Amino acid sequence: MTYDYDLFVIGGGSGGVRAARMAALAGARVGIAEEYRYGGTCVIRGCVPKKLFVYGSHFHEEFQDAAAFGWSVGGATFDWPTLRDNVQREVGRLSGVYVSLLDGAGVEHFRSRAVLDDANMVRLLADGRTVTAKTVLIATGSWPFVPHIRGAQHILTSNEMFTLEELPRSIAIVGGGYIGVEFASILNGLGVDVTLIYRGDKILRGFDDDLRTGLMDAMQARGIRLMLNKYLAHIDEADGDKLIVFEDGEELSVGCVMYATGRVPMTADMGLMEAGVKLGLDGEIVVDRYSRSSVHNIYAVGDVTDRVNLTPVAIDEAMCFVDTVFRGKPRPVDHSFIPTAVFSQPEIGSVGLTEQGARAQYAEVDIYKSSFRPMKYTLPGRDEKMLMKLIVDAQTDHVLGCHIMGPDAAEMAQILAIPLRMGATKGDFDATMALHPSAAEELVTMREKWTPPQS
Repeated sequence: MTYDYDLFVIGGGSGGVRAARMAALAGARVGIAEEYRYGGTCVIRGCVPKKLFVYGSHFHEEFQDAAAFGWSVGGATFDWPTLRDNVQREVGRLSGVYVSLLDGAGVEHFRSRAVLDDANMVRLLADGRTVTAKTVLIATGSWPFVPHIRGAQHILTSNEMFTLEELPRSIAIVGGGYIGVEFASILNGLGVDVTLIYRGDKILRGFDDDLRTGLMDAMQARGIRLMLNKYLAHIDEADGDKLIVFEDGEELSVGCVMYATGRVPMTADMGLMEAGVKLGLDGEIVVDRYSRSSVHNIYAVGDVTDRVNLTPVAIDEAMCFVDTVFRGKPRPVDHSFIPTAVFSQPEIGSVGLTEQGARAQYAEVDIYKSSFRPMKYTLPGRDEKMLMKLIVDAQTDHVLGCHIMGPDAAEMAQILAIPLRMGATKGDFDATMALHPSAAEELVTMREKWTPPQS
């Protein structure tokens, strides 16, 4: 059978665009459809604009610290519309870059929602046109979860936070993951009264416990209120504010409420099940190690598969897909030693196993920890501590994980992912010369094993 395209991609985010471009450069005839703006969650309403907000939120603290270094910064004020609009201009520029990259690779792109009529037929809803493809890749990403509770119409998600008309005087953020914690720090830095609500006893489930505890202490010291082990029942409106009512009867009045309790794969009403594609309990597309679905010619990458929902992971999954299908070099996805960061204040960076994960997998684990005040905080007199932690297999000396909290933690985590993936040992770290003065030198100077206190 002759098809219109060798590959048709549904979804124009980081994973979809990368797959489309690389497949086209490998000689395939490629089409791609995106119903909103090219760039996806990361560029349009995720990590890129959020990181720019993070930068903007740091200046309040930097202005305070400047006096200790001899600078006089008087009369500093913050204008939300300026930050918001400048960020949106950058988002628009980057979205245009994505389109230019597709053009440069010879990919035919459509601004339309696309659905499957069958395994090889894609219908573009903008004009009703149908096209055929030998291979279909689903890369539609995910969408913020909003609970079905009374007062749900008052809830904001991360999508809306980037274009608020004005900053609220106070906000309650429900959720203790990446998005909730990062927005709590951003808004706190911009002068908003922030309360973070989480149903567990520690935020950032899945991270190392020392980082979780250290970050909670630091956030509270910065004025963020944490309400833990709390379940929200409903939201009312009272005198222009939002009244949160918890299941235990406690109430909290705030200017607005943001939910950041996870995201759901965007697979609804796409014709996937009708085409025979198996979906998981949360609507995610079930795929194998090569990102192939239950239908032999339909693949999926990124958040829509609900594996590891990070932009660089979606891009790598896309490259594995292109290697496997269009370059004749089958390559499974490897989700080990993925560096990750939370751009909180202070930020955290992590790669490899947590202490809890390592103890569950290895017979004996050595722990090395260091907590100290960064040099940049000494003159201003800030008490905030930096934390560094190495997890080591006691039998082989291999470093299994590294966890950092403090300035530039994310940058260090990215670099550390390389030696950890290569199998570096604690001896390799010890044999590496320190760079002084730097915070990172602690990673190669820690010698004493940490032993838990005796109960």
